[in-house]
Amino acid sequence: MSYSNHPTLSRPADTVIVLDFETTGLSPTQGDRAIEIGAVMLKDGKVIERFQQLMNPGFRISGFIESYTGISNAMLTDAPSCEEVMEQFSDFIGDYNLVAHNASFDQRFLDAELKRINCDYSGQFACSMLIARRLYQAAPNHKLGSLINYKNIQHDGVFHRALADSEMTASLWLAMLEDLNQDYQLQSPNFGLLQSIAKQSKANINQYLNRQS
Repeated sequence: MSYSNHPTLSRPADTVIVLDFETTGLSPTQGDRAIEIGAVMLKDGKVIERFQQLMNPGFRISGFIESYTGISNAMLTDAPSCEEVMEQFSDFIGDYNLVAHNASFDQRFLDAELKRINCDYSGQFACSMLIARRLYQAAPNHKLGSLINYKNIQHDGVFHRALADSEMTASLWLAMLEDLNQDYQLQSPNFGLLQSIAKQSKANINQYLNRQS
């Protein structure tokens, strides 16, 4: 997909879909599949809709993945197929821009699963982890759980389930937008600006953001 001069760049950064996949492994090119998708739709900084669905990849998942995600083979037995779920999810995301924590991972699986059903999407991706690395350089690390604690964001303690992680990522995303407003007077940044933050050097980020004010 080519995203140069993409028309969705000018859309507000507080109107996005934040998503998270749980998967059978790390790489769709090695045969790994999605087993759960969770997403929250933000409009003007408010959650207006949610999507969550287990999906059956067509084979048994490993004991490690069962333990890591809390998703068992028994839970997946009666789940709809990946293809069926991704048809629904394609309708859900529409033309929204997309956000994920470690977005390259989720984008790989989204692209691979949609390609299987000959679907595509018109929005762009932004990575909350890469942006947080620039904005929160004092954080102990930039894993989702660590950032949630660093920013004192309330959560229910559930990690590695798709909807819970997407909800926490959405909270982190909104916290970053609030900090851009508070620290740099960027009241309504567009999606393209958030993407551009991820591409700046850590040493240059303050100077860059001050120029955007």
